[in-house]
Amino acid sequence: MMPFYSYDIPHTCGPEPAICCQFDYWRLPGSGAAQRCPWGYDPQVITEDNVKERSEMLLDQYRKKSTLYKTNTLLVPLGDDFRYITSAEASLQFENYQKIFDYINKHPKLKAEVQFGTLEDYFKAIRDELDVRKKDLKLPTLSGDFFTYADRVHDYWSGYYVSRPFYKSVDRVLEETLRAADILFSLSSAYCQAHGPDRFPLPFTEKIRSARRTLALFQHHDGVTGTAKNHVVVDYAQKMHSALLDLQKFMAQSVAVLLGRSMSGQGSCTVVNPDMFIPEKEQTSYGVLPIRKKVDLVSSQVQRVIFYNPLEEDVDQVVMVLVEQTNVCVVGSDWKPIESQISPEWRNSKDLAGTRHRLHWQVHVPAMGLQTFFIFVAQGSQSCKPAQIADIKVFHPTDAFTCPPPYKCSQTEEKVVEIQNERVKLVFSVQDGLLHSWKDYKSGNVMSLKEDVALYSSYGSGAYLFKPVGEARSIVSPGGLIVVTQGPLMQEVLTQPKTDWSLSPASRMARVYNGIDTVQSFMAEMVYHVELLDHAFNDKELIVLFETDLDTGNTFFTDLNGFQTISRETRGKIPLQGNYYPMPSLAFLQGSEGHRFSLHSRQSLGVASLKSGALEVMLDRRLTRDDERGLGQGVLDNRPMDVTFHLLLESNVTSLPSIAASTPRVPSLLSHRILAQLNYPMHTFFGNIENASDVQASHLQKTFAPLAVNFPCDLHVVSLKMPEPLGFSASTSHGAEYVLILHRRGWDNSYCRRGQMQCRTVADEQVNAQDIFVELDSSIATPSSLNLIHDSTRDFGYIEISGRKGGKGSEHKWLIDMAPMEIQAFKFDMSLGKGKQSLQDD
Repeated sequence: MMPFYSYDIPHTCGPEPAICCQFDYWRLPGSGAAQRCPWGYDPQVITEDNVKERSEMLLDQYRKKSTLYKTNTLLVPLGDDFRYITSAEASLQFENYQKIFDYINKHPKLKAEVQFGTLEDYFKAIRDELDVRKKDLKLPTLSGDFFTYADRVHDYWSGYYVSRPFYKSVDRVLEETLRAADILFSLSSAYCQAHGPDRFPLPFTEKIRSARRTLALFQHHDGVTGTAKNHVVVDYAQKMHSALLDLQKFMAQSVAVLLGRSMSGQGSCTVVNPDMFIPEKEQTSYGVLPIRKKVDLVSSQVQRVIFYNPLEEDVDQVVMVLVEQTNVCVVGSDWKPIESQISPEWRNSKDLAGTRHRLHWQVHVPAMGLQTFFIFVAQGSQSCKPAQIADIKVFHPTDAFTCPPPYKCSQTEEKVVEIQNERVKLVFSVQDGLLHSWKDYKSGNVMSLKEDVALYSSYGSGAYLFKPVGEARSIVSPGGLIVVTQGPLMQEVLTQPKTDWSLSPASRMARVYNGIDTVQSFMAEMVYHVELLDHAFNDKELIVLFETDLDTGNTFFTDLNGFQTISRETRGKIPLQGNYYPMPSLAFLQGSEGHRFSLHSRQSLGVASLKSGALEVMLDRRLTRDDERGLGQGVLDNRPMDVTFHLLLESNVTSLPSIAASTPRVPSLLSHRILAQLNYPMHTFFGNIENASDVQASHLQKTFAPLAVNFPCDLHVVSLKMPEPLGFSASTSHGAEYVLILHRRGWDNSYCRRGQMQCRTVADEQVNAQDIFVELDSSIATPSSLNLIHDSTRDFGYIEISGRKGGKGSEHKWLIDMAPMEIQAFKFDMSLGKGKQSLQDD
């Protein structure tokens, strides 16, 4: 953001780099520096003979630069990314500049004062000057951010929003898995300490610390951005893969501890069999998509399935596991049958039908808790209703398509393809399988929602830069395979579009869910399988486009960081690539009458709205050229990947048809909940195969519900963790120190006022955090800074002290009082609560 070409020394002292470079003393001949000044004029060591001439030359550059500013205080950076790595350079710069500064400061006629300083010193000098010149100086203000950045002409840095999207996805998975593991570890540790001599096994505590460091490492500006060299990317990926495996094993053991606790508390933290539970997903290598394990049973065998919900709210959701057989039943922890659905597992290959099947049913899992279900083979019992087999419709079948048994695949003459639940109907074109419209049954609104998949061709794009040649061109032609699956719990449309390539670079699965009182029932799920693996896609960039009939003008909205949203403006005077913006997790359009179309993402990508009512999202890019921003290579290490979006259409429920453009836009509470369930999904674990009689005799609890009451719907638990897990040991005489970080969401109540179902409270009133847990007491908290370094009851958080009725002393309450968009951190202890009701098994 400096006024000249770059931020290195030749381009920061003033407008003439040939002069400024002469004051970069690491470029002195003989200094050992690799670079000399390319303008032909070398620096000179400052001596008594040349200090006057050198000082006046540098001061002349400072004066010219100062004409661009309203104040008399000037900031001149001295360095760049790869400077001051030796003490020799630091000495050369400091000693020579100090001689110049001393000369200028000793000669009042020069009318200047120069010194070394920090940014804090600079802004203090600005404030001091403003205090003196209040009447004749008013500074302009700037709101928003600096996206999209261009360092020269049309070179906009909007490419890295999407570079290496596979690893951007892994980053998000590691983040949510670490958060889930932290919560499980905190609860396991608290219960183990509370129940006496047995303690939670600790071999994975160092793994948690390592996972935190790995996640932090990948946030480097050449990590998550996708702008590192190939071997560095592999190193990042291997570290993240190893961390994920460790966390999954650790979580499986935590599940065994929490479900293995006896009601008396004796021996509650001893894990007899460390392999009692295994994660349902398995990632065999750092560069491949995770593989789901399947349930394979014979008669009289039972598969125990445990769902862990890491969110702070109860979750009702239609879930899926893979099974080998189709004649299976699902029962709950009370052994009552649950409605379920069987459908084919479609694969991303020419041989579409696999040999496994997807089993869907609806679950209810308590907040931060565990819930058990059982799967077994149906044997004609009246008490067990087998899963209902889905209906299959096929359009434009190819010779390679075969209908998998025992399904019946039909072909019809329908003009459109429809899937629906009680709230949403999606309509697709039979011609190409792409989405055509959306109907909301509750409001009766029908919105045109046209989907397309297209490619940009580029010349000069690289890991940093996006430089397309013209507009994106659709890759979808009439034809292509369309497979519709319809059942009582889930309906979907699989489209393998017809393209110019024998293997299409993208296929898409669209789904709606028929769960009762679920957040899922309000939205549509779109999963794009992307493979830009062939050289035919060199210098191509793949997008998905959604065009609505909303009148949005040139404005749309994205999130900045998962917490805040910001208005984005499409400007016709700058090139297309300058109108692309980062989308960490959300983008939405809002029409003039208040209708809103939201796109929730499972990973960070780039987004644009190049015409009114349209959103386009870049999915992947394959680039042969280096864009000369320091990487020194193209980006050709693409991986097969899935990109998941949750789409939401909402109507304004207030009497206001439109909102002033100056009003900040924030997501609705329903939008927040959809995003939370997308980015913090449930984790599934399988128990060992058991006989039915063994299940009935098992000592394992089937439910773990740690919260006495749910958090308010707009209060999100960013983290519940032990900041120093290695400090915990069995000999600790008091509760370990835990950390709770909370974020109160800002939400737009002109849409759904309570996030639809199951949302009874919001954080308008104080929350008593001491009553959150069922069996555990949380003692008085210490408010802390977000980095957990500074503790202060005065500066952070809120604690209320009130007198006890009829008693002596004071009653301390940990009351949380937060305004929307605030984030607060608390340190606290947990111990077994005296007289608290024990958790009872279902």
